Parts: sequence; structure tokens; C-alpha cells
Amino acid sequence: MTLDIFKIDGSKSGEQLELADEIFGIEPNDHAIYLMVKAFLANQRQGTHKAKERGEVSGGGKKPWKQKGRGGARAGTTRSPLWVGGGTIFGPRPRDYRQELPKKVKGLAKKSALSYKVKDEQLVVVEDFDFEKPKTKDFVNFLNAFKFSGKKILLLTNGKKDSVYKSGRNIPKVKILEAEKASTYDILNNQILVLQKSAVEVISNSFKNKKESVN
Repeated sequence: MTLDIFKIDGSKSGEQLELADEIFGIEPNDHAIYLMVKAFLANQRQGTHKAKERGEVSGGGKKPWKQKGRGGARAGTTRSPLWVGGGTIFGPRPRDYRQELPKKVKGLAKKSALSYKVKDEQLVVVEDFDFEKPKTKDFVNFLNAFKFSGKKILLLTNGKKDSVYKSGRNIPKVKILEAEKASTYDILNNQILVLQKSAVEVISNSFKNKKESVN
């Protein structure tokens, strides 16, 4: 399939880019996407949650009252989980939430996400561009040229482009990443996916390298 390449001012450049059907045109696999997004979100968790249980709460060494004779329930400590200030019953403990998936599932999920973007007409390819110096106004002009203002945008660049990143980082709903660092979650979590022309090749090559490594 082919897509038009746009200039930074929103007009068509007259060029077209051929997208690999095996990456951008497959039948999306929803379950692979589900597994990948679930693993991605789980891997963001620090797992440092902790609540003190009965044996970890300080104090409570003295029996609050005698065992018999006062007409109330027996009690051996004021740090019982049933008391205010007591320990927590089965409280959360630090743990690792990390999930691992096979490389083929990761690749299938990412291809499915890219294919969904093409299928839903939410993918735009622009010429490679950079700014002489960081300037938010320049990035806003770029968004206005494509009528992207107010929409959730992900821009993928070929390599690190500090001026572009710094120009757009303070704009709400705009995220700028290097193409090789974009996850399946990043690709899906937006309304419009914008790829710089050379970033398409970076994405395509990343799948070729994975295939070679598996073989």
C-alpha cells in the first residue's frame, strides 16, 4: 500500500511512500495487543507498596486488661488487626509485577497496532524536519497546518531530535519519541500517529533485525 507524504506546512509533497504489507497491512490480532498492553502497564508498576502486619507494628507488648472479670472480650495486645492502630490483615507486600512475552507475540502486537492505524486512517507520514532552535510556536504552527490542534498526537522521529522534542514537549496531548523506542501501547494511545519519512524505514528495519535474530 502507498501513502502520500506531506510537507511540514500540511501540503502534499507529491511523493508517495510504499508501506510493507507484512507490517502495516496485516489482519490485526486483538489478543496479541491485549497481552502486550497488559504486560506494558504491569511493567510500569514499581511494586513498592507495603503495609505493616501485626508482627511489624510497634507497641502493644502489654496486655491492655486482665483476662477475666471485666465483662468484656479478652485482648492480648492493642496492636491486633481488629483495633485502630493495629496491624493490617494480609496487607500488600513488595513484589515484582513484571511480565515477559515471546518475541513473536511482541512483534505481532506491534504490527497489529500499526495496521490498525493505517486501517483507521490515523497514520500520517511527513517529510523529515527539524527546527533550528527549540520554539513551541513552530511546533504549534505544524499542528495547526494539519488541523491536529486539540487531538492526542504521537510523533515518531528518526533518531534523537532535541529541537523538535523541546518544541513540543510542553504542548498538551503531544508526545514525541524516537521511532525505535515506541511501544505498542504508545502507538495505540493516541488519535493520530505521525511518522517522519525516515522513521518508517527505522520501524521496518526493526522487524527485519528481530526476524534475523530469531532465525
